[in-house]
Amino acid sequence: MSRMTSTDVPTSLHAVLDNIKTPVESYVGIWTPMFEKAKEAGIAPDFLLHWGHGGAMMTVLVSVRNGNGEDEYWFTLGKTARSQHPLIMSLMVFFFLLGGQGGLVLLATQGQPILESPHAVTAVVGLSLLAVQAALPLAFEKGGETARTAHAVLGTGTMGALAVHA
Repeated sequence: MSRMTSTDVPTSLHAVLDNIKTPVESYVGIWTPMFEKAKEAGIAPDFLLHWGHGGAMMTVLVSVRNGNGEDEYWFTLGKTARSQHPLIMSLMVFFFLLGGQGGLVLLATQGQPILESPHAVTAVVGLSLLAVQAALPLAFEKGGETARTAHAVLGTGTMGALAVHA
């Protein structure tokens, strides 16, 4: 068995994306006509179709990283950021999954290919890192401080990867 190198990763991810291309295109095809009609009616200008996804996703990314620890913020509803962290991160994943679908529809509305761009690959990487992040707390009791440190370091790296993805 050969060892995977860093140059193989994009090829592997593209292979995964190629395998799901047909059902994803079918799903996107459900929504694209509605957006095309909105574009034709002048309700959805080109600027919004091009930058709307990025603006919405950056808003989510910046909002969730707006608090740490024992501080209270407007979005923690009077509770500490630490106590609300699982809820905030769950909502972030939800909005990123929802936003990813919107991004695919907007690409199709603009006549661009979906799932073939570096942006699609980095989206899969970012969502995969979030999945690992979600699993790490299961090791907190047994792994102690080391597991918490790994979660914090990977979390910082994941946020960086998502910012680069944007």
